[in-house]
Order: sequence, then C-alpha cells, then structure tokens
Amino acid sequence: MTAPVFVVDDFDTGGTGRYVLGGPEGRHAVAVKRLRAGEEVVLTDGAGRWAPGEVEGAEGKDRLIVRLGEVVEEPAETPRLTVVQALPKGDRGELAVETMTEVGVDAIVPWAASRCITQWKGERGAKSLAKWRATAREAGKQSRRVRFPEVADAATSEGVASVLAEAEFAAVLHESGTEPLASAPLPGTGDIVLVVGPEGGVSPEELELFESVGARAYRLGKSVLRTSTAGTAAAALLLGRTGRWS
Repeated sequence: MTAPVFVVDDFDTGGTGRYVLGGPEGRHAVAVKRLRAGEEVVLTDGAGRWAPGEVEGAEGKDRLIVRLGEVVEEPAETPRLTVVQALPKGDRGELAVETMTEVGVDAIVPWAASRCITQWKGERGAKSLAKWRATAREAGKQSRRVRFPEVADAATSEGVASVLAEAEFAAVLHESGTEPLASAPLPGTGDIVLVVGPEGGVSPEELELFESVGARAYRLGKSVLRTSTAGTAAAALLLGRTGRWS
C-alpha cells in the first residue's frame, strides 16, 4: 500500500528539514492512524504540490514530526476531465463526488437542472456545496491523490452551456444519443466535459441549449444508471480510452 496522504497549507520546515503536522491532520495521523517512527507519509496541498516524508515521532496526541523530502510539483493530467453533475437527492451527491474523485475526475460542476428534486438555495445550498468539497478532499486523500478535483459553485443550465462551449469534447449522457460514448472520437489534449442529468433526465430545452454550443448526446450502455453512479462509470470509460489509466 502506498503511503497515507495528509493535507497541508505549506511545506515550511524552517530550514530544519523537520515538519510538524498539527491540527486535525496531525490528530488523525497520531490518534487514528497511529503512525510510528520510520513509517512513510505524503504531504500535499491538494493542488499538485507534494513531498514524501518519514515519521520521526509524535508529540502529544495531535502533532506528528516528519522528516520531509523534496517538494515535487505534479503536472496536471491531460486531457482534463470535468463532470457536470445534476444534483441528486439526499446523500447521493456525496457518493457521486467520492467515487468520481477515486477514479480520477479533475473537476466537478454541481448543476441545478430543471428536473432536479433537490435545489440548493441559501444557507442549505452553501452547506451542501461545502459537503461536496469536503468529500472531494477526503476522497482525494483516501485514493492517494495529490491533485484533488475542483468542485465549482453550483451552475445554472446557462452556466453549464458556457463550460461546454469551451471544451474540446462535450458530451451529454442521454437516451436520445445514437452513438455510444465508448466509440466517440476523443481529443488527446484540452478539456473533456461530460454532463450527467438528474433522475428525471435532461429536459428537451436543456439538451437543445447544450447542443447549440457544440455538445452531443451519447448513450453509455444498455442499462440505465442512477445519476449518482453514471458519472463515475462514464468517467472510468473516458479515462481508460484517453490513456490516463494506462
């Protein structure tokens, strides 16, 4: 198993080469993971910068002392994959974010589609967005990523159209698609944007809007997946086809 990942704001050792991992991350490392001297860890800012480290010991219950190695900048992978995820009911949104993070999605755009039962408004919407972002962070650590997916603010259909218009390849998972996503021509660079509709499906008006900016409808397979799993399945397919899983 690869070394556990912990998130830090900086890599400053004060010139000593010894880094003190404190706060919630330090507490998790000491009290939950129970890391001991000689074990390896990875510290990352979640935005591509990371450094290997070796545990020297612990101070109290929430401070891990790490001998830090050289800081590395991991380049962003290409093509970049963004999933526009319609808002599911209940905690299925966090499930979608968690599994899409694990497979390697680069960005997630919450979408308030017209047929979504759930709508993010006011304080409730802010809390839901915070949950998605916290889920992406935790899933990024669990899957040993050092570049976590960006979770954007919730977008309207017009906002989604703007994202699709800038993509090298834009796809909408829809039953009207005559071409399978498995055989769609994919770019080697640039942005791939995938739209996953709500349980009630993408409305004709939304599909027309998205097609007007260059997106096309594709079918994923013969079975009908829930909105909380369709994005993960489609992302895995695309990442495999682009060579990012090779």
